[in-house]
Amino acid sequence: MELLSTSLIDWSRAQFAMTAMYHWLFVPLTLGLGVIMAIMETMYVRTGNEQWKKTAKFWMVIFGINFAIGVATGIIMEFQFGTNWSNYSWFVGDIFGAPLAIEATLAFFLEATFISIMFFGWKRVGKKAHLTATWLTVTGATLSALWILIANAWMQYPVGMEFNPDTTRNEMISFWNIALSPVAINKFFHTVLSGWILGAVFVAGIAAWYLLKKRDTEFAKQSMRVAAGFGLVSSLLIAWTGHGSAQQVADKQPMKLAVMEGLYEGGEGVGLIAFAIPNPAKESYNDGVDPYLINISIPKGLSWLSFGELDAYVPGIKDIIEGGYKEPDGSTALSFAEKQIKGKAAIQALADYKKAKKDGNETAANEYKEALKANYSYFGYGYLDTPDQLIPNIPLVYWPFHIMVYLGGWFVLLFVVLSFFVYRNKDIENKKWLLWACLWTIPLAYIAGQAGWMVAEIGRQPWTIQDVLPLQAAVSAISVKSVMISFFLFLALFTALLIAEIRIMLNQIKKGPEDSH
Repeated sequence: MELLSTSLIDWSRAQFAMTAMYHWLFVPLTLGLGVIMAIMETMYVRTGNEQWKKTAKFWMVIFGINFAIGVATGIIMEFQFGTNWSNYSWFVGDIFGAPLAIEATLAFFLEATFISIMFFGWKRVGKKAHLTATWLTVTGATLSALWILIANAWMQYPVGMEFNPDTTRNEMISFWNIALSPVAINKFFHTVLSGWILGAVFVAGIAAWYLLKKRDTEFAKQSMRVAAGFGLVSSLLIAWTGHGSAQQVADKQPMKLAVMEGLYEGGEGVGLIAFAIPNPAKESYNDGVDPYLINISIPKGLSWLSFGELDAYVPGIKDIIEGGYKEPDGSTALSFAEKQIKGKAAIQALADYKKAKKDGNETAANEYKEALKANYSYFGYGYLDTPDQLIPNIPLVYWPFHIMVYLGGWFVLLFVVLSFFVYRNKDIENKKWLLWACLWTIPLAYIAGQAGWMVAEIGRQPWTIQDVLPLQAAVSAISVKSVMISFFLFLALFTALLIAEIRIMLNQIKKGPEDSH
């Protein structure tokens, strides 16, 4: 039974991870390319230069191809909450469903309404009306991301809710606490900025290809100028939101931070890894093996990054499991064993409450309800058996995090150099080394985006909802075989869609801007 349960969890996780990662190949380009094409059309309306119109229309075609595939993958992904994670949907559906419903009824319909005007309204509405439709389409896509990210942030930091033992469901008590959660706000800006960077890298890379081919140079230079400025601003801003994200993780998900840095034993004035190679011989948090083969760190960097103080205490994996250190609010951190006891007490109090209610014993029911309320913060720990279950897969968090950071530095450098040559009129078409760098940075931008989501999602394991609901309590009671079959069906479908999109976009790029309208 345990093997079956583990297999079911693993396959359900794999299916959701696969569909989410495919979906995230399309979403960031939609977010970034949408703003870039809107800027280009704005330049056309302001200057009346037909070349800007031609440039904007070309990128709109690429946007439309990517948008269509993104919608298809997103719909399939959301269905899995009901098929593979029905216990999760039951347990928190009253809360989690609200932002998703707003996304569908407000944001998606906004972009779906105005995208038709954007594509087919060039000769049917005026310039300003068409520009308004373009910006509203982009706004709709961004708002769609906002509500989905609010839902995801709530899973990382559950607020604005109260557990109802009569229905065994979490119920929303403050919509605004959920929508304006600091985790949600930071996650929104950080994620959208990553999409803007991908859009800028994509446009710069394709423009570089045209310049290398010595064709459509006016179009390519226009595209390069917009991409360079937009990308530079975005890559600098994402460093700021990345700092904010680190502070939120340090405060609310310390285990995720410890795994991101491969930090087994914390302390005061902890250094920030500049470059390190984890030791593959390290098998446990308490085996005494050195966690790194090589470790080059910035002194006290992690303490400052996490809490804004050079000598701040940062707990490591071992510290979090054993507890006993001082939390930022002054309280003493509980150990895994203590949290597990409280979690089991909460689960038992819920069972006792239901029995007392069934027996009509209101006095006992109220006592059990208070016991449940007192221990509910650690409800999910009652489903865990060992402290090792609390530790995410370290290599799958450590390496994506550092790859993302290194690539972020590369994007800043690339856009600084590109902006210098583009805005100083330094004959960019003859800087082949820079053009090739732009072109080969396109896949790196996709890797950075995927790495960011791996850190966010794998880093919060074993939780579907932080501290409240672990994976084994959230998965649907379905056969492993059905999940395996659907996994490979979705894999084949999404791969076919990806190949189709790449072929269509490549054909459109080869045709060039002259054939895009």
